[in-house]
Amino acid sequence: MEKDRILPLQDAEALSLRILKKAGFSLAHAEAITRSVVAAQRDECHSHGLYRLIGCVETAMKGGVDTHAEPEVIDQAPGIVRIDAHRGNSLLSFERGKSQLKEKAERNGIAALAINNCFHFSALWPEVEALAEMGLVGLAMNPTHAFVAPAGGNRPLLGTNPIAFSWPRPGRHPYTFDFATSVVARGEIELHRRAGDSIPENWALDDNGHATTDPAAALGGAMLAFGGHKGSALSTMIELLAGPLIGDVLSHETQPANDAGTGKPYHGEIILALSPATFLGERADAHLAHAEVLFERILGQGARLPSQRRYEARERSLANGVTIPASLYAELQKLT
Repeated sequence: MEKDRILPLQDAEALSLRILKKAGFSLAHAEAITRSVVAAQRDECHSHGLYRLIGCVETAMKGGVDTHAEPEVIDQAPGIVRIDAHRGNSLLSFERGKSQLKEKAERNGIAALAINNCFHFSALWPEVEALAEMGLVGLAMNPTHAFVAPAGGNRPLLGTNPIAFSWPRPGRHPYTFDFATSVVARGEIELHRRAGDSIPENWALDDNGHATTDPAAALGGAMLAFGGHKGSALSTMIELLAGPLIGDVLSHETQPANDAGTGKPYHGEIILALSPATFLGERADAHLAHAEVLFERILGQGARLPSQRRYEARERSLANGVTIPASLYAELQKLT
């Protein structure tokens, strides 16, 4: 029996577009979502790759996202761009706002893009990596739904609350990291459930507040923050910066889409952009070169840089196509 299916990148893109257009997404939204999930699959970030199309379509079918929403770009302040996503997917909003974010960052040294009222389900690293490719330092974060217990607690309150950072490296891939403030991304637990595998004991609690290795019990209970109180504090910071600071909601005030149509899967996202050229002027190139000393010393100890494996996976996928489980491919085909 076939275990894996290999797809050329263009076939993966075509598959994604067919699925999304059938689910009712406008071409602009379908293309923005496809760029994100195919990039994640290309870089072997399986939890945020083509698998995510299933949840994206399900949310649309349950009325949890406006598939034709037009992002409203607002020039909020000299250093702030605000976008009302109008219950649409966040990815198109970012694409519509990033050029103005770049302009403001280069004028002021630092600028923020606040996306409100958006459905966000995707990886953050493509966004900050796009900023780094523009010569900017990027930082992005957003709350999710209440899946994570605060340190010392036993009930869901915080989101998985990812944070991503990217540093431009002229002539090289940027230094980029993207991680949830939970021990693991929720998608990883779901992938374990789908595969029939157990999870490590330190990932989550069941609904009685006890540690569990059962992914289904974990999904029905509470995930844990990484690093105990440190991850919990960082997650709380993200709640505040991507919630009240930009006039949006907290994770516990949202709910996934449901069959009754009463879900509220909308929240905010904040993206910060810093311009080395504006901070440093003619000294920018010298100081960016100075940063390379740190990367070289990390590698010199036999350590690796975040995303190093992802960039290696990218080269493989560009040459050979992307690999997904045959069962997932069959599931996706049913959505076309």
